[in-house]
Amino acid sequence: MRHLVTASTLAAACCLSLTACTGGSDDRSTPEPSPRPTLRLGQSADTAGVGGRGAARITPDTVVYADRTGFGAPEHGLFAVVTYQSRNRTTSRVTTTAGQGGLRWTTADGRTVTDRNSKAATGVVPIGFSEGGPALPPEVGHQDVAVFDIAAAERGGTLIYVDGDGTAFRWKIPASDSGAAVPALKFALD
Repeated sequence: MRHLVTASTLAAACCLSLTACTGGSDDRSTPEPSPRPTLRLGQSADTAGVGGRGAARITPDTVVYADRTGFGAPEHGLFAVVTYQSRNRTTSRVTTTAGQGGLRWTTADGRTVTDRNSKAATGVVPIGFSEGGPALPPEVGHQDVAVFDIAAAERGGTLIYVDGDGTAFRWKIPASDSGAAVPALKFALD
């Protein structure tokens, strides 16, 4: 006598096998977000505007270290001046967190300072590199600078940008002058 296997019998056997393999429990875990990779100069991050409204692309592209400038001397020994591009990626006005402490410098030993962390750093405004501040009209971009007053031993830190959703984006900054705008930025700082 021949044995015939019907489709319903086969389906039941497969379901029992799957239940046995998975243990039959409903033990679900909540996935954790993966950490964001650390970027390099010239790499962009798509960020949220203040209050999570709008979207801006932030691209740090040049760093210059200066122990004195035409705007004055640093209080802690060295200015780290980072140029960055901000581009509004929406059809409505967006404000970045750059003017609200969103830009930070973290040293190798973990010390963090905010952009324009001293009176001397506040006065550094290189002509041609400070265009309009954190508010961006629709679909417009501009260039600006972040200025950190640091100790000479704190060269080569990590630039951190915290956006309007509280998400931190990181860029590893070289310990020497780097980027396409180095000559122009040095000229503007003198």
